[in-house]
Amino acid sequence: MHPKWACNKKILLGISGGIAAYKTPELVRAFVKSGCEVEVILTETASRLVSPLVLSTLSKRRVWLDADFTSDENGWRIPHISLSDWADALVVAPCTANVLRMAACGASDTLLGTAMLACAKPTVFFPAMNDRMWANPATRENARVLALRGAIVVDPDSGDLACGYEGKGRLPSTEAILDETWAALCPLRDMAGKKVLITAGPTHEYIDPVRFISNPSTGKMGYALAAEARYRGASVTLVSGPSAERAPSGVKLVRTVTALEMLDACLSGLPEAAIVIKAAAVGDYRPAAYSPQKIKRGSGGLALDLVQNPDIALELSRKKMPGQILAGFAAETENVGENAVEKISDKNLDLIVANDISEDGAGFMSDTNRVRVYFAEKYGLAPSPLISGTKLETAAGIFDQIGRLRTEA
Repeated sequence: MHPKWACNKKILLGISGGIAAYKTPELVRAFVKSGCEVEVILTETASRLVSPLVLSTLSKRRVWLDADFTSDENGWRIPHISLSDWADALVVAPCTANVLRMAACGASDTLLGTAMLACAKPTVFFPAMNDRMWANPATRENARVLALRGAIVVDPDSGDLACGYEGKGRLPSTEAILDETWAALCPLRDMAGKKVLITAGPTHEYIDPVRFISNPSTGKMGYALAAEARYRGASVTLVSGPSAERAPSGVKLVRTVTALEMLDACLSGLPEAAIVIKAAAVGDYRPAAYSPQKIKRGSGGLALDLVQNPDIALELSRKKMPGQILAGFAAETENVGENAVEKISDKNLDLIVANDISEDGAGFMSDTNRVRVYFAEKYGLAPSPLISGTKLETAAGIFDQIGRLRTEA
């Protein structure tokens, strides 16, 4: 999942000599698959850990080495200047403790060092090293200095390390590196400093330990909304029901199962949120009684006594504060516009995103969507045009409409 505007972005990828360098061919492939052009600078140590030929084959470009810095053949190109001018962003992954130090102190005795010093574009560092090296005050100070200067320094992941230790020092996943790069490159920063609460996925209302009532929601729309809000600079909390989707990097994920759990999580996050988007497909009913033991198959049918779950959107609307924006979703099969407008009034929403789930490419379990945004009558805003495309493209259109409400209402 990558934003439409990521196509044709120019990525200067600096690879330093940590063992995680072996993962970088996958990263180059992912950038290229997203429509980016990639130029690679390998440090001398990194060139012994990952093949320049492999990286060149995947990027379809030459790979730049320290030897090119002063060579008779390529030195006249002044590669550290030409590459930094060419790039839309500089990504250093993996970034060793030494390269982090070089960047912080402005060392200029290698091609990567001079490129970092010359680059005035968004720069994202992905440190990867032994956990004690990452925790060392000297390393932490270098990271702090770079962040103060406007660079993005992404904390490493925790897990098994190549040295045999377990701790915080792993290179983040390729998907996380892409997420952080898109956030650094996003042309819209209209949500910078905003806190956004988004719900996603289905709920599971258990009958017994092995059976539950649910719906076909995958959570893809809510997760796409979380990614788009993060790209635009928001601080995002994603309250998710059971879903196989990957949470975007930098998003706070709160996992829930039942509607009651989701309600509690939403109420907890509501006071700090400027925007709340209820994209989850919450079960309207739950069993009146839960059997702690598996219900055995009988000779006849099984009757269930169901009770209503709380309407989370309505509960939030009763507690929202002035200035907060509350958006809902309406998955309809008929009279889409009429039902959506009625829900805005019934639930005291500011806007609602409605779609006809009976249409191809607009329902559950789809990678695309077709929606229209309706606004509360008090704003005097006409419904949006139809927004369609991938769910990430749809999310971008939805946030454009929310921005319209904030600026025109």
